[in-house]
Amino acid sequence: MAQSHIAMLALFRFPFSAMGSRCEVRLYAHDGARVSACAQAATADVRRLDAKYSRYRTDSVTAGINRVAAVGGAIDVDAETATLLDYAETCFEQSDGLFDFTSGVLREAWSPDRTTLPEPALLEALLARVGWSKVRWERPRLAFDIAGMELDFGGVVKEYAADRAAVICAEAGFQHGLVDLGGDIRIIGPHPDGAPWIVGIQHPRDPAAVMATLDLFRGAVATSGDYERFIEIDGRRYGHILSPRTGTPVRGLAGVSVVAEECVVAGSAATIAMLMEERGSAWLEEVGLPHVWMDQALRMGGILAAATTQ
Repeated sequence: MAQSHIAMLALFRFPFSAMGSRCEVRLYAHDGARVSACAQAATADVRRLDAKYSRYRTDSVTAGINRVAAVGGAIDVDAETATLLDYAETCFEQSDGLFDFTSGVLREAWSPDRTTLPEPALLEALLARVGWSKVRWERPRLAFDIAGMELDFGGVVKEYAADRAAVICAEAGFQHGLVDLGGDIRIIGPHPDGAPWIVGIQHPRDPAAVMATLDLFRGAVATSGDYERFIEIDGRRYGHILSPRTGTPVRGLAGVSVVAEECVVAGSAATIAMLMEERGSAWLEEVGLPHVWMDQALRMGGILAAATTQ
């Protein structure tokens, strides 16, 4: 790109709120009206997905599925939902059953206002309603063999939305920018001069500190950890990521960030690593995705070299 053309480009920032997070679209452009229209389209799609898969709205796809799941019935889903369910099934298989769209029912035992540990009998009753293997999925039909189950798309929808928003911007002709949905980031393209975007990864125990810094020319980064949503009982921290095997919050890693070509892949890999607890870092090395992690003892590790290449 000619230097004069690069100089004409300005960075436009479009902050907004969605999916319970502070979000932003950043785009380089020299046409303010055109870039604003693109950002509005990307933002609208994020909000569309937020509404479509919200577990808090009675008119969402998630609510419709869960009404059927509550009585052990069956339902046909739309093509977009089917694609997410196909991906969920793949993650379930590749994580040895740890990444499970049905584990949301376990939140009943770990509400934000809880001050004592849940009774084993409650966890046992909830675990009986958990398990993707108890669901029959043959696109487009989704059937539940056990009444009282639920699905939760929260493990993939924010990252999927980041990917879609970035594609919307790229297809509109923008080559330099990023989409940031609460720290889950998809790069549209590097800065106009070819420099990477510098992404800081928050320290899991010190909100004012940075655990690592990534230089990203392309792709995406997503983070999972126990530090944004957690409760404390008798001085011990219990995170929001719950094991579908034990019904209890995972231990081992405090936080992990993963780099991949797509945000949805980075996000699910980070979550799987958290679910694998002490085995999470080794699993990430096996799959070969650039990553950085910190465990409960505040030890750090990871492989980030591939994240900084063009």
